[in-house]
This record gives sequence, C-alpha cells and structure tokens, in this order.
Amino acid sequence: MTPPRPADPPWPDGGGAFGWTAIARLALVQAALGGLVVLVTSTINRVMVVELALPAVVPALLVALHYAVQLVRPRLGYRSDRSGRRTPSIRLGMALLAAGAVAASAATGLIRTRPDLGVALAVPCFALVGIGAGLAGTSLLALLAGATPPARRAPAAALVWIAMIAGIALTAGVAGLLLVPFSAQRLLAVVAAAGLLALLVACLATAGLEPAAASAPAAAAPGRTSFRSALAACWSDPAARRFTAFVGLSMLAYSAEELLLEPFAGLVFHMPPGRTAQLTALQHGGALAGMLLTALLCARRRAPPGPAAASAPAAGSDTAGAAAVGGCLLSAACLLALAACGLAGLPRAAMAAVFALGLGNGAFAVAAVGAMLQLAHGGAARSGGAGLRLGVWGGAQALAFALGGLSGAAMSEAAHLLLPPAQSYACVFVVQAALFCAASVLAGRIFGTERVATAAPAAWVEG
Repeated sequence: MTPPRPADPPWPDGGGAFGWTAIARLALVQAALGGLVVLVTSTINRVMVVELALPAVVPALLVALHYAVQLVRPRLGYRSDRSGRRTPSIRLGMALLAAGAVAASAATGLIRTRPDLGVALAVPCFALVGIGAGLAGTSLLALLAGATPPARRAPAAALVWIAMIAGIALTAGVAGLLLVPFSAQRLLAVVAAAGLLALLVACLATAGLEPAAASAPAAAAPGRTSFRSALAACWSDPAARRFTAFVGLSMLAYSAEELLLEPFAGLVFHMPPGRTAQLTALQHGGALAGMLLTALLCARRRAPPGPAAASAPAAGSDTAGAAAVGGCLLSAACLLALAACGLAGLPRAAMAAVFALGLGNGAFAVAAVGAMLQLAHGGAARSGGAGLRLGVWGGAQALAFALGGLSGAAMSEAAHLLLPPAQSYACVFVVQAALFCAASVLAGRIFGTERVATAAPAAWVEG
C-alpha cells in the first residue's frame, strides 16, 4: 500500500512540492519565451538582411548584444531571491521581453526610410529583449529548482527544454505563414500578437502556482546579504565554479558547431541549400532523441524505499552524470568523425555523424540543466540563493553563445585563408572536440566528487 503523501514542504528552499501539472505549466511559459525570442533573433534578423539589405554584421551584432546584456543574470537572480517569490519576476521578465520585441519590430520597420535612426533604436530594443529573457528564464529555473522533487528534476529539465524547442518551431512556422506577403506593418502586428500571447500564457500559467509560503524566511534570507557578498559566497563554492566552467566550455563548443554545419556541408560536399537544411533537421532530431532518452533513463531511477532514502542521493543523479560525461564525449567523437568524413569525402557517413552529434548534444544539455537545478537547490542554503547561482550559470551560457558564433566563424575564416575547405573545417572541428573533452572532464569531477542532490522524501517520489 502506498503511504499517503505528506503536506507540501516549505519550498522553494526546503524541497519540492511540484507535480507534473505544475511542471507542464512552467514548460508552457518556457515555450512562450523561446518562441518570442526567436522572432527577434531569427525572423527580424532575416528581415534586416534580406528585405532591408543591411550588412549581415548589423543584425549579428544586435543578436550578440542580446546575449551580452544577459551577463546581468546574476543580479537578476539575486533580485528574484531577495523578493522571496519567483512568479512576479517571471511575469515582469516576459513583459520586458514582449515590449522589447515589439519595439524591435517597430525599429526594423523604420530602417526602410531612416536606416540610421532605425538601427540606433534597435540597439536598446535588443538589449531589452536580452534583459527580459534573462529575468524570466532565470526566475523560472529558480522556481523549478526549488519546487520540483529531486527525482523529477532531470525529466522536468527535459520537458522544459523540449517545450522551448516546440515553441520556437511553432512560432517560427506560424510567423512564416502570417508574414506572406511581407510588410513592416504586418511584421509589427505579428510580433505584437505573439508578445501579447506570450505575456498572457506567462500570467495564466503561473497564476496560483506559487503559494504565499514562498515568502518564508528561508526564501528571503539572501535579501539580508548584499549582492556583492552573495556573489562572493556563491563563487567560493568549488562546485559552483566548476559548473560555471562546464557550462561555458560545453556551450562554447555547441554554439560554434551550430553555425558551421550547413556551410561545411555546402562547401565540402557541395550540398544544395535544401540538403543542408535537412542536415540541420537531422541534428535537431538527434538532439530531441537524446533529450527524451536521458529524461526517460533518469525518470526510471527511484529513491530507495524506507528510511534509507534520507541519506540517498537523488534518484537519477548517477544517470544524469553519465549522460553529461557521455554526451560531451559523444559530441567530441562525432566532431572528429565529421572532420574525417570531410577529408575522406564521405557525405553519407557525415549525415550519420550529424545525427549522433545531435544525440550527444541533447543528452549533455538535459543532464546539464538537471544538474543545474540540483546544484542550485542544494547549494542555495550554503552560498547564495538559487536565483543567484542560476544567474551565474545563465550568464556563462549567454557569454558562451555570444562568443561561440563569432569565434567559430573567425576560426573558420582564418583557416580558409591557409587551407582548402575540408582541411580548414577539420581544424575547427578538432578545436571544438577538444572543448567538449575538457567539458566532459569537468562534468566527471562535478558528478564524481559532488552530491548535487538533496534527499528525496521516498514516501511520494514518483520516478
């Protein structure tokens, strides 16, 4: 007979009370966030280059700015910790994101008649998008970390990330249909509607999600410490430092890899645009499979029954550690295989390597986010709040994405000046593989020497 489920613990800092319905509601918010961001970083980016004939470097710098301003994520996470409640920060962040997206579309429409003024106005708009996304995303993960039982954190991370990918794909597809025929007024209307819908989703999905108990003293404790002191306390934790380096290295390799696959296939294997697009779809299909597989494996691990659960590591933490290390190593091996396929002229083998690369990417991404939630919750009581810690790692990820695309393109261009295409891409892929190998070493240390989870109440852990 299954013991009755006890009363909900005093989360966010005391353990998780969220069931799958609440986790799914947060996943909806993440899907809305991802969909709104993609309109700015992809659709508006494309409009600037194609319809408005701006140099590609202009929107590239604006997108890099959207990532760069997210270095304030630690401050935003600290603000979320200090308030004692996460949902107001999620809603405020979504409102700022929606306002920035609408303003960016208006500035884009102005570029046709006043290019200088339009680009100048787009700068603060893209910065606002980055700040809004950082505030909403960091607060959402902090809420998920504190309110989700340890056994559910890795599957919850997978659900949230898969929902984000679905939101991006759905928004991009619908926006593509609605923007035909294109006009600046239509772009503004589509983005405004998407912004309003995303804000409504955030408000409705988080309504009643966070009880008044979230303002308990444990949650408000970070507010008694200055931001600088809290940040120093967080950085003094070796696990937090190692995880920051892991996030930076793995995301640096991942972000550079994404931008190079299609040019690599086109220049080395002479694939037409349609085939290279299929290659990207193959990679994302592999990533989705890797996420689902990792989530299922972690969900199957249960805490041991009885009193032993009090001293047991979180269910699935060993599986998540193996997925993080294995995913990084698989990604490195596939990048080396791609380099070899390019040198040997083996396009079919390259396509198989791309799918396997996506599989590794998905596995380490879900394991990394799951570990992030465990470390944020487990370390919040020792050194800084969960929001601050997640802000530090989110800032590292944003910086890696800002530098990854630029560094990957720069390395590729420099290699092309000295070597033929196959050899130049091989050099870049080897460097990226080395980054993934370094990340796997850090992941091994994090999961091997740190118990990133707290005990799970075995009476109501449900895989």
